[in-house]
Amino acid sequence: MQNETSDEAARVREFFSARAARWDARFPDDGPAYQAAVGGLALREGDAVLDAGCGTGRALPPLRAAVGSGGTVLGADLTPEMLRAAVRAGRDTCAHLLLADVCRLPLRDGRLDAVFAAGLISHLAGPDSGLTELARVVRPGGTLALFHPVGRAALAARHGRALSPHDVRAEPNLRALLADSGWRLTSYADEDDRYLALAART
Repeated sequence: MQNETSDEAARVREFFSARAARWDARFPDDGPAYQAAVGGLALREGDAVLDAGCGTGRALPPLRAAVGSGGTVLGADLTPEMLRAAVRAGRDTCAHLLLADVCRLPLRDGRLDAVFAAGLISHLAGPDSGLTELARVVRPGGTLALFHPVGRAALAARHGRALSPHDVRAEPNLRALLADSGWRLTSYADEDDRYLALAART
């Protein structure tokens, strides 16, 4: 299992490292969708929040705005090139960036109030272990947002694939997975122009 996880991490790193420099240019209009999704976390001044799999850091400015100067914003990503792109975009001024696997975070238990994760779950070698690790670092009652700027059907069409009932992001699959990983699904939206699932730490 460890080898499978390591192999998948290497594939993810290879995929994103080749695309990091052009990532923001490919998706130039996603900013408002990220801002709206961050709003779903209902963050408060002074909260501590992690952007898990932060990529180029598009969520970091709205996360910083939501928690204020007294809050803590962390961005963790597996791919050095993505973090370098975030620095070039100046988003490191909004957060402390960590080169880290979200399945093995260098954070103590219950450290965070919330986690934001855009496009993350489909890239995890083991979604159950990844969500369990995110639950570990969030306090009871804290919040998780699983986000994508387009819904499942639109994303499948973009990649020339049929929508699969086995997709981990489908509501019945996700609800069960979250429940087994320390979360309770509280809100689910899968629309053409956004995917946003919110969960509470149990």
